[in-house]
Amino acid sequence: MEITGPWDRTRVDEFLTDARVPVRIGCRTRSDAPWIVSLWFAWDGAIHCATSANADLVDFLEHDAHVSFEVSTNDPPYKGVRGRGHATVAPDDEKELLSTLLVRYLDGVDNPVGDRLLRPEREEVKVRIDPERLHTWDYSDRMPASDD
Repeated sequence: MEITGPWDRTRVDEFLTDARVPVRIGCRTRSDAPWIVSLWFAWDGAIHCATSANADLVDFLEHDAHVSFEVSTNDPPYKGVRGRGHATVAPDDEKELLSTLLVRYLDGVDNPVGDRLLRPEREEVKVRIDPERLHTWDYSDRMPASDD
């Protein structure tokens, strides 16, 4: 995996492991139009997302598995990671990844979102993105932090 920008692999891993914002994934539809979707994710050297087996994204990735992606802060100072890679989709019959993401983003599965997404009749898949190239940016030195 090629990494460019101010961060090394250790800093990329720290940022993506700690980030609690969605990853924005760019792909192509079956008619070759650009499409973007935001999903919760986990990072371990690859990006792991969960979505409904019936989501348009699943169909689009069957058509073309090449994707672009970005994870970035929403408030100054702006920083993040963007890149491109290859996505694979696999069943998540036990909804293990989804449960992990509910804990990561909502601190647990016992909440209205968890109740809706973990319904037994809902089919879930895992989307794994293996990055080929990453680019980082960090404007901390030239942009003040936002006040809450």
